[in-house]
Amino acid sequence: MTIALSRRAAMLAAAALASPLAAPRIARAQTYKAEYKLTVVANRPIPFSEGAFIWADLINQRSGGRINIKVYPGSQLVGGDQTRELVALRQGVADFSVLSSINIAPQVREFGLFQLPFLAPNHAALDALLASEIGTRMVQALDSRDVVALAWGENGFRELSNSKREIRAPADLRGLKIRYAAGAIFHDIFTAMGANPVQMSFADLQPALTTGAVDGQENPINLFLAFKMDTLAQKHLTVWNYVNDPISFVVAKPIWNSFSAPDQALVRDCAAEAAKQELALARKGLGAGGDRSSFEELARRHVALAELSADEKRAFAQATRPVVAKWSAQIGNDLVSRAEAIVARSA
Repeated sequence: MTIALSRRAAMLAAAALASPLAAPRIARAQTYKAEYKLTVVANRPIPFSEGAFIWADLINQRSGGRINIKVYPGSQLVGGDQTRELVALRQGVADFSVLSSINIAPQVREFGLFQLPFLAPNHAALDALLASEIGTRMVQALDSRDVVALAWGENGFRELSNSKREIRAPADLRGLKIRYAAGAIFHDIFTAMGANPVQMSFADLQPALTTGAVDGQENPINLFLAFKMDTLAQKHLTVWNYVNDPISFVVAKPIWNSFSAPDQALVRDCAAEAAKQELALARKGLGAGGDRSSFEELARRHVALAELSADEKRAFAQATRPVVAKWSAQIGNDLVSRAEAIVARSA
């Protein structure tokens, strides 16, 4: 009997020792939500939003549904206010996001770099910036605001469309009412060229174009085509590559920290794959490898296309130099100087 009691005591002791080890596993499993919310500004079919859906689908599939993500497009978690998605992440309203640099620049000054007109004239220059210390600096800026950035995509070069006339020189913009999404720098850019800039959400843009409340807008060609802006009186489109909008695949830091190391790796790998697919979609048909299918589609829709020469772009860049000088001081002159040097080396 004494032996039996000793064995029983040993078993109870082993169970007591095992339970503290088992408890963290149970607690960790309990931290996983039934649903994780991913907020994104746009909606399908544009590449920006496709990237968000691809990321969510990859995570759902590869985790076997343990990490269940639902996409909330159109900034619906923040009442359609696309400038509040970073706030939503920090307040726990959203868990994941694909963030536009333009929409977070008013809150994270470093991201204003990407809105400096004619800083990065092509994809090679943008890629060089994001792969350099500049990209690292942006990741750190988000980290300091409790957001973990995992991969870069892009919304695309923002081209200019309008209902009135061909735009080939700064003077051609004089008097035109041009919509911009967010950021006072865009007000300064268009004011410098004599236009009348009007800030409004994307949801308000389409009716504004239809009624003539604004004459034009600036967005990537993929968005112009997807939302059929040629049917909204936008008959002239100028390809000037004045600004690109890098997008970041991000997770709120408390959510990130709640995941196990293997799940963090899974989420990061899925972000990298989604970003790769999104980039390919965003750049499709714009001339790389001879593929000009997007330009050909514009021609089929009878959109008058003005592809600016290097000299014509320089005229716009010169007209907006005072804007660059003003905003460089706010963004950080050292950061801007480093970026300009990286772009020069990429040429």
